[in-house]
Amino acid sequence: MSAMRAVAFSPSNQWYDKIQTHFSNHPNRAINTNPHLQFNNTTQNQSNRRNLFPCFSTDASKTPNPPTPLTITSSPLVVVGSANADIYVEIDRLPKEGETISAKNGQTLAGGKGANQAACGGKLSYPTYFVGQVGEDAHGKLITEALQSGGVHLDHLSAVSAAPTGHAVVMLQSDGQNSIIIVGGANMHCWPEKLSDEDLEVVRNAGIVLLQREIPESVNTQVAKFVDQNAAGRSKAAKSAGVPVILDAGGMEAPISQELLNFVDILSPNETELRRLTGMPTESFEQISHAVVKFHKMGVKQVLVKLGSKGSALFVEGEEPIKQSVISAAKVLDTTGAGDTFTASFAVALVEGKSKRECLRFAAAAASLCVQVKGAIPSMPERKSVLNLLQSH
Repeated sequence: MSAMRAVAFSPSNQWYDKIQTHFSNHPNRAINTNPHLQFNNTTQNQSNRRNLFPCFSTDASKTPNPPTPLTITSSPLVVVGSANADIYVEIDRLPKEGETISAKNGQTLAGGKGANQAACGGKLSYPTYFVGQVGEDAHGKLITEALQSGGVHLDHLSAVSAAPTGHAVVMLQSDGQNSIIIVGGANMHCWPEKLSDEDLEVVRNAGIVLLQREIPESVNTQVAKFVDQNAAGRSKAAKSAGVPVILDAGGMEAPISQELLNFVDILSPNETELRRLTGMPTESFEQISHAVVKFHKMGVKQVLVKLGSKGSALFVEGEEPIKQSVISAAKVLDTTGAGDTFTASFAVALVEGKSKRECLRFAAAAASLCVQVKGAIPSMPERKSVLNLLQSH
């Protein structure tokens, strides 16, 4: 097992990680680090129809960020979730019923809430693993290349032959607001009844786990329950430290099951999702506070609410809410992925041991940078940019 060097990316003492020697947790498993996917016909594990992506060919014209390696003191961010091809259409307004309008522009970019959050962790230079599924198609290749370029470990990204890659139609209006329609594809189909030992092993070693609602709830429940059961077997000190499970409430409209909520440490809805899930108004901060109490009563101790242009707030049961105002963007081009950037940035700051208030501020800065660039994954900011913005505010 060879020693490597982990680079400290932060110029600020507040967010500084020392250069340390690190080793791979899986010496016999190679991490793909080349940007261009080439499919082959090798058959693997036909019983569950899931194939790990085989290999990448080298292309010297592109220089993706290498996956951030684990250090002795770091436990990875593990994202279990969706990956979509986002089909963008830029329009002045939404079409009315029965109306056909022309788009000013259109393009296809990598996205999906899970992939977005994983890419955000990777671009923030924190070791990040993604557990998800794509189809054996061009959209799958697009997503894989984007995640690889973002520095995400792809050992646990699988290709399935029986479903296409998930995709979404993103209708982007001139003010930066968007409306999105999702087609689940491989995100919602062909998951094994039980995740593989390899996938569960990376979850076992996580420092923090991020889930969303664009994959089957049974998968989310299995992962969250596994984290809880794994913690139960630890020492008292390790169990009290715990591995936080954050559930982003975005995705399917159905209520969240009590079984899943039992194993969630932090629920993160936006105000629209909070209103839909609780059936309560969320127009004022007081109303939002009352709606959050409903989740406290269901066992979720912390609720992180994204409030768009009004900022964010973290509600911890029995404590006063912590509010964070928005960090204004020079120009809002596209809000797609802003919520995912916020949630993933909060998770990175939390696993790095920052205070809750510092986590909110770090996430607000990352989201501010995100909305100034079109596309979800392309808009995820690098750590240096976030730190520079924080230093100027």
